[in-house]
Amino acid sequence: MKLLIATNNKYKITEISPLLPKEIKLITLAEAGITENISETGKTLQDNAYIKANYAFQKTNLNCFADDTGLEVEALNGAPGVFSARYAGDENDSKKNVALLLKNLEGINNRRVCFKTVIALIINGEIYFFEGIVNGTIIEKETGTEGFGYDPVFVPKDTSLTFAQMSLEQKNKISHRSMATQKLIKFLESYHISLSAQ
Repeated sequence: MKLLIATNNKYKITEISPLLPKEIKLITLAEAGITENISETGKTLQDNAYIKANYAFQKTNLNCFADDTGLEVEALNGAPGVFSARYAGDENDSKKNVALLLKNLEGINNRRVCFKTVIALIINGEIYFFEGIVNGTIIEKETGTEGFGYDPVFVPKDTSLTFAQMSLEQKNKISHRSMATQKLIKFLESYHISLSAQ
């Protein structure tokens, strides 16, 4: 089956693509003729995931999904949360976002956080949601060169590496986005949706 992924984030596509069964042909926004950025105006991760998926569905009428991901810091009352991508401004600058986060955590011993992904799937006109959560801590300086976003400062629980120090294969075994994607895949299989259908 064809499944449109409603994101312009090449890193997300790189992470999700290897997880999907070969029966699913992943279509990007660019391939579907959507070049504009989809505004994320929701108050929650679920809101934003739905907004993006619904926008793409209304434009293309294709089965589609979108995710929104947020880093929730315990000592900052859950911030940046839904504003994670725009924490330091609307330009979605990861370096600035990480720098602001580290600044706001200066002198704070409680570094506990959770990384959360919510996927919205629109299939056959119906909407479904899937969530993945990974707990961990924020370290004091960026470490590692892989991944994107907050990966260089996030160390998942029960590991000693940041996401940015892991290979894509390692990260996909434990990440929040992988968890949500696996739930999406199980849903498609459990509802006997033909993955070979066009």
